[in-house]
Amino acid sequence: MQIITKTLSDIVCAAFECCGYDAALGVVTASDRVDLCQFQCNGAMKAAKLYKKAPIAIANEVAEILRENDIFAKADAVPPGFLNLTLTDAALLDAVNAAALDGGFGIPQAKAGETIVIDYGGANVAKALHIGHLRPAIIGEALKRLAKSVGATVLGDVHLGDWGLQIGLVIAELEARNPQWDCFQPDFPADGSVPELSVPLLNEVYPAASAKSKIDKDFSAKAHAATVALQNREAGCIALWQEMMRVSVPDLRKIYDRLNADFDLWYGESDADVCIAPTLDTVREKGLLKESDGAWIVEVVEETDKAPMPPILLRKSDGSSNYETTDLATIYQRQKDFQPARIWYVTDNRQALHFEQVFRCAKKAALVPPETELVHLPHGTMNGSDGKPYKTRDGGVMRLEDFLNTVVAAAYKKLNESDYVTQGNKQEVAEKLGIAAIKFGDLVNHRTKDYVFDMDRFLAFEGKTGVYILYTITRINSILKKADFAADTAIIPAVYSDLERTMLLSVLLTGETFLRAFDEKALNCLAENAFNLAALFSRFYHDNHILTETDEAKKQSRLMLCALVKRMLEMHMDVLGIETVENM
Repeated sequence: MQIITKTLSDIVCAAFECCGYDAALGVVTASDRVDLCQFQCNGAMKAAKLYKKAPIAIANEVAEILRENDIFAKADAVPPGFLNLTLTDAALLDAVNAAALDGGFGIPQAKAGETIVIDYGGANVAKALHIGHLRPAIIGEALKRLAKSVGATVLGDVHLGDWGLQIGLVIAELEARNPQWDCFQPDFPADGSVPELSVPLLNEVYPAASAKSKIDKDFSAKAHAATVALQNREAGCIALWQEMMRVSVPDLRKIYDRLNADFDLWYGESDADVCIAPTLDTVREKGLLKESDGAWIVEVVEETDKAPMPPILLRKSDGSSNYETTDLATIYQRQKDFQPARIWYVTDNRQALHFEQVFRCAKKAALVPPETELVHLPHGTMNGSDGKPYKTRDGGVMRLEDFLNTVVAAAYKKLNESDYVTQGNKQEVAEKLGIAAIKFGDLVNHRTKDYVFDMDRFLAFEGKTGVYILYTITRINSILKKADFAADTAIIPAVYSDLERTMLLSVLLTGETFLRAFDEKALNCLAENAFNLAALFSRFYHDNHILTETDEAKKQSRLMLCALVKRMLEMHMDVLGIETVENM
């Protein structure tokens, strides 16, 4: 389905051409002053310079042509040369109802035929998810859903850290504690078994090993040696690694499920291991590999660089691979398996240099076609009230599960102090409200910005919060239930007020908002759009009779408008990865 501004641009471009001007001047945009007009075109201002003519004269010529089109209620030339355009109610309703009947809610499938791989999550095996894993999960999941909504085929990959030094640290620590285990003996068979591990044990072992490696050089060397042994697929290390995977992955899934983060691929760095050799061969064949003190590097500096650009390290002197190696091999693997048009990486902004090096190397080695989009989408940090990254009360890194539990508990307390819901579903509603508060509070900010997590503000039933939007949906549910109105049959027959026109225009412009959000990778556009629509509905609800309206035609039209707004808000929430509630 074509967005309304494109439809209107086609009409206005034709009018410019009819008047003897360049058709490209007729681009129409949504007005930022809906009290004056719904749409505007500034082409006459540009035309004045090209044709040496007063802009208002050009605008008047074009407006005269546009007034002949019955799609416009108004087509006015306004000094110094703007074109102000307003649709007739009939044209507005036709466009809105077409969008309502469209399976994609009027969102153009502009990216149909594209395959996009989104790398987000970044969890590490044998380590508990912490607060730093929150934003990539929230942002990556919403970007995936946004890309799908505009027609793309999208694959979300959690890209587990399961093949690097963190695994070597755990193996070394387990060996230090349990040297008698069969897996640490030189004659361990390929089909041998290892003792069962547990999530609490792994969550305790890794931080202990990490701390030890910083002060114990011998232990650090053993951890590096264990990493090399794992990557060389020594039987004992592989068996222990498989047990870590068996225990860790279900636990990670459990936390991601609470965040409504649904990964299509649960690949890890280990899955790219088989691609490391062909990747390095390809880089070597391009004449890019250089030896440096026993390690292999690639120079990725470019003449246009204004800051130092260090070479990328692809093989350490001890023969082990690193993050750069596996990330490059993963690009090779994704190209081989999916031929994506775009690969997006959602991580914090501290990894900008790493991805710049990897992307340059991938393009220099032609691991992907020149037109393939490789993009790092950095995000800022979620901070506490002190403006520093959110931590526990004692200053430690907070586990993600503990954070979610804390917010859900606060949501439950808020519900328990109100009469909104019955006792039977308070815990379920609290879970959804808590997660909605977290996710919307994040996504309403541009992803590159830091923000402060404010529990009371994010859980408020008023203001720019996810809870407010969920409450608005439940209010509409209540209206429709009392009216015994089927929400899926919302074809609006008439417009009765300026506020209704504004609401319908907001619905109509949603497709354009989604495309802009995709192009800019800016999910805050969707969050703002959802809030603005919810706020418009709240005004509509307070200013108008709905259930008690005596004019039956007006009542049915308003119920249809309620149903349409409900569907649009639910669609926004779904793309943002937020579950709605039936009532509260």
